[in-house]
Amino acid sequence: MKYIIIEDEQLAAKRLRELIEVIRPDYNFVAKFDSVESATISLPVLQYDLILMDIQLADGNSFDIFDQIRVKAPIIFTTAYDEYAIKAFKTNSVDYLLKPIDKAELTSAIEKFEHHNQTPSLNDDQSIQITDLIKTLQPKGKERFVVKIGDHLKTIETADIQLIFSQDKATYLFSKEGKRFLVDYSLEKVEELLNGDQFFQVSRKFIVSIQYIRDIIAYSNSRLEIVVNHFDEEQIIVARERVGDFKGWLDR
Repeated sequence: MKYIIIEDEQLAAKRLRELIEVIRPDYNFVAKFDSVESATISLPVLQYDLILMDIQLADGNSFDIFDQIRVKAPIIFTTAYDEYAIKAFKTNSVDYLLKPIDKAELTSAIEKFEHHNQTPSLNDDQSIQITDLIKTLQPKGKERFVVKIGDHLKTIETADIQLIFSQDKATYLFSKEGKRFLVDYSLEKVEELLNGDQFFQVSRKFIVSIQYIRDIIAYSNSRLEIVVNHFDEEQIIVARERVGDFKGWLDR
């Protein structure tokens, strides 16, 4: 059997490979990838029977791989999510192991793979199930931001942020108390880090939290104006091309 490891933690990848060499010395290691990009580029041209894959990678979540290419081999997921989520995967003939990887658990997962390996590739329905399950397990967004105030560092809980906005090539958090804090991220990067159920980028300048929207007002050219507490520096306008998506986000 030929296997691939997709893992961005060097020590975790090394331990995984060492365990497999003990459990199945006849298995052949093909390659290791630490990012969505490298895996997406290389997997289509490699021959392999099994993938051992972490969820959180160097440049994103492993579900991004499934969005870009079709993965045909069975997968054993390795990560640090709670056991409730793990049970969901165990019902779909794809195993899911907690870090640090336990030798007995890995042995059981490989035996399960071998037992079900009569059909060497996943069918379309199984691929869709795996993709959907991974998406339900992706992190729910950054929980806090570290900001600098003078010579001091302070953490701002994401739940306390009303909106994020850009101004003069800088990005600011605007808290529920009506205070602004400078962060070392672009607005686009902040949008990637946030929980999409909670936050929505309404324009090139503003990301708003659904929790703190006080009012939504019809505006010119089929646009919308959003009102939040204490923010009166400028109007928060939903870009016309984003109005439809914004309404859909509100109506989830």
